[in-house]
Amino acid sequence: MSSKVRSSKHTGVLSENSLLRYITFIGLYFSQGIPEGLTLLAIPAWLAMNGKSVVEIATYSAAIMIPFSLKILLAPVIERYTYLPMGRRRPWLLFGQFGILCSMVALSLLPNPLDNIFQLTVIVLCIHVFMIFQDIATDSLVIDIVPIEQQGKANSFMWGSKTVGTAISLFAGSWIINQYGFSNAVFAMSIFVLLIMFVPLFLRERKGEKLLPFTAGKTSTHAAELAIDSWSKLFKSFKQVILLPNTLLLIVSVFLSLTAIHFMRTLLPVFTIQELGWTDVYYSKVMSICGIIGGVSGMVIGAIVIQRFGVMRMLQGSLFLLSLSVLVLAFTSSYWTNKTFIIVFIGLLLTLTTLVNIGVLAQAMRLCWKRISAMQFTFCMTIFNFGLATGAALFGFIKSHYSWQILFMLFTFLIFISMFILKFIKTQRHLGHVEMLERKYNEILQTEGSLLVKSDSI
Repeated sequence: MSSKVRSSKHTGVLSENSLLRYITFIGLYFSQGIPEGLTLLAIPAWLAMNGKSVVEIATYSAAIMIPFSLKILLAPVIERYTYLPMGRRRPWLLFGQFGILCSMVALSLLPNPLDNIFQLTVIVLCIHVFMIFQDIATDSLVIDIVPIEQQGKANSFMWGSKTVGTAISLFAGSWIINQYGFSNAVFAMSIFVLLIMFVPLFLRERKGEKLLPFTAGKTSTHAAELAIDSWSKLFKSFKQVILLPNTLLLIVSVFLSLTAIHFMRTLLPVFTIQELGWTDVYYSKVMSICGIIGGVSGMVIGAIVIQRFGVMRMLQGSLFLLSLSVLVLAFTSSYWTNKTFIIVFIGLLLTLTTLVNIGVLAQAMRLCWKRISAMQFTFCMTIFNFGLATGAALFGFIKSHYSWQILFMLFTFLIFISMFILKFIKTQRHLGHVEMLERKYNEILQTEGSLLVKSDSI
């Protein structure tokens, strides 16, 4: 009888149930894809279909990515302050999701969005600011509670589900926009955000923690041990781990690859709608179907390949195939009017992009020091997302000066440089350096504790 009570009491504890972790993070990443599919893909396609210029679309795409490049300003706050009785990450996760919900409702109430591009951009910026809170909290929670040997598989499921969420949001959002209007589309998407918010609301990070501030529970021992009690220790630890050679190599490599990927993401709606004559609905339908295929394929292929060959080999192989597919497109312009050819290319592109993102997340997490995982991982993601903004801005800057073939070649060039840098990353050596940093940190804590005891005795 007592064992049954004990088991039921802790069924919602993430740290003790690997299946629950997978399901939870799949749901959370799916929810991240909902606003992304709408703001990053559906709205630019809708703007293109309604005759907005390349400069307006590129400006919107670049501007809304700025908050993701400023994530590092919030990460120290999230790392330093939280309500530990509810967990290290969960309070911020709930705050972010609630903010996304409120911002999307506000966006649905915006009158005449096509005539108010500035206001549209500002509200989308607010959505993305709250997405930062959710994103930082979710990623650092993965690093905190998922064993390192399971992180690659977890990232496959997570990013695949996000890709599926983005695709569904793109298709459903674009269809509802055209059938029932912009406001109804955004409001419908906000309902999904509300429903998924219940996932973290009723789960604990670790046994004995509170579900809500007014419920029973207390701070877990693990959360207390990893807490950093001063800004100086936080920034000193961050500086030590971020200046390790392998961290710097990963940052430069992924910045270049994601610059190329968002360059292509910004290029695609303009290329297909304004150059090839597709409608925004048809483009959204193709991107949604290919996105779902890419997301599901990424979950399956990524998990298998990572398990068999490791994260780095999967990442390098995906980048190589990605560059090769775009290179083929550049030299087959006679087939561009063939819709089947372009659809196959988009499907391959989204599948490989999913695998690249899975590899990037997994490798960045593997290089993290758990004690400051939110700040370190967020710094890496900030640089990576600055690459996304750079890719969008780069397209807007050079589109009028070069042909489509040259633009595709530029993408391939950036990917090849990224692949070359990746060859020099040594993961096991890095993990050894992180273990050494943790030992030194604990030695300092022990020394401070001894000094405190001596001063109290005196």
